[in-house]
Amino acid sequence: MSEPTDCYICTQCATQFAATVGPPQSCPICEDERQFVNPAGQQWTTAGQLHRTHRNVIASEGPGVIGIGMTPDFAIGQRALLIQGADGLVMWDCIPLRDEALAEMIRALGGLRAIAISHPHFHSAMVDWAHAFQCPVYIHADNQKWIMRHDRSICLWEGESRDLGHDLTLLRCGGHFPGSAALHHAGDGGALFTGDTFYVNPDRETVGWMYSFPNHIPVSAAAVRRAVDVLKPYSFRRVYSAWWNAIITDHGKEAISRSAERYIAALAGA
Repeated sequence: MSEPTDCYICTQCATQFAATVGPPQSCPICEDERQFVNPAGQQWTTAGQLHRTHRNVIASEGPGVIGIGMTPDFAIGQRALLIQGADGLVMWDCIPLRDEALAEMIRALGGLRAIAISHPHFHSAMVDWAHAFQCPVYIHADNQKWIMRHDRSICLWEGESRDLGHDLTLLRCGGHFPGSAALHHAGDGGALFTGDTFYVNPDRETVGWMYSFPNHIPVSAAAVRRAVDVLKPYSFRRVYSAWWNAIITDHGKEAISRSAERYIAALAGA
């Protein structure tokens, strides 16, 4: 019987799967109604192939926050964030390509003490990154069914919040996925890292919500109310969403509250 040979990566959503002899039959994350299968058919790549065709790029995204992504764009254009802390970095969300040059830069900044994921569209190569730094990956237990590469590094958290120490707290907001999370940083006026849970609009003054972004399925008013309620005990000025430069630089909490009122009124036809 043949031994598993490679961890295949879906080219549509960038999720890395457990090692198999050949490519998996399908990608459950893309077959979910929140995403979609490539109209040309399911396609796969590997980390080795990505190293030949892509490279990682970095850019400052704010005080103590470094963005990392890939060029040319791959899958949905994932961008992760490195959040500087007193005892090293926390990676918020993940990208599918781990290269040694970027890993060395991260080590020079103190290394990764943890990886935290907002939702399944950013699982990508989280296990590769965790192995490189011997650190845990925090995923809400409500999103467990979408983990395609299980590993001892994955820490499933439950409930409504998880303290990561050093002013960092994971919050279950729901909406886009049942376990969709945000990461709150209490330092320097406060910041909220949201992935797609709260999506910073192009005006960079408001946010939006969707159950499915590519398929244009809105989330319910009740889900938006709940997500906003989760944030009430927390103060923050800045909001960092899932893509490059998708940032509200000030009055972020007020922007979310104002956006929620507008969204709920639009659903009601007001």
